[in-house]
Amino acid sequence: MATVLGSVRAFFAQTAFSIDQENPGDVVARERLLDRAMGEGRFRKSSEKLRRDRVPADGLALVARDPDGQVIGTVRLWNVEAGVDPSGNAVPALLLGPLAVDPDHEGKGIGSALMRAAVTEAATRGHGAVVLVGDAPYYERFGFFADRAKHLVMPGPFERDRFLALELKEGWLEGAAGVLVASGRRLGRARLHKAA
Repeated sequence: MATVLGSVRAFFAQTAFSIDQENPGDVVARERLLDRAMGEGRFRKSSEKLRRDRVPADGLALVARDPDGQVIGTVRLWNVEAGVDPSGNAVPALLLGPLAVDPDHEGKGIGSALMRAAVTEAATRGHGAVVLVGDAPYYERFGFFADRAKHLVMPGPFERDRFLALELKEGWLEGAAGVLVASGRRLGRARLHKAA
């Protein structure tokens, strides 16, 4: 019996990870992970236009860490306006992405755990909806569906069947139509001062 328990503990120890808020010290590790998992093409995606020169939504930049504290997964959500409602008012929402797991740690449930944590935290913070571009069979299990984003478009090329939305508040996207627009805080720029 002790041998069996030892084997079970060893199995679970190999897949141990924790979900945490991203911190400034994670930036280099996160970018390396994204380069490794997604390649250079990630900078050409329409979603990147909405993220460029912006900071993630407050409290919605998450990482997965291995037992040694190394970043092995990442997901971030960004403030956007998901078109306008029938009265012409902007509809605030979140854009999720990118979601990535270090290729050496795939198949351990890290991506699913990051998704559940991100959606839960977004709901806790009072957000109404999350949109993303991704594989429907993967994201549907988290409640994302193309029909909820059918009247919305990305600000560049995108595949309609991969543009999905999740309402965190029922009816949030009802009647919403138009192009997604970045609405989050901009990255701070260092000011250059001329020498006197």
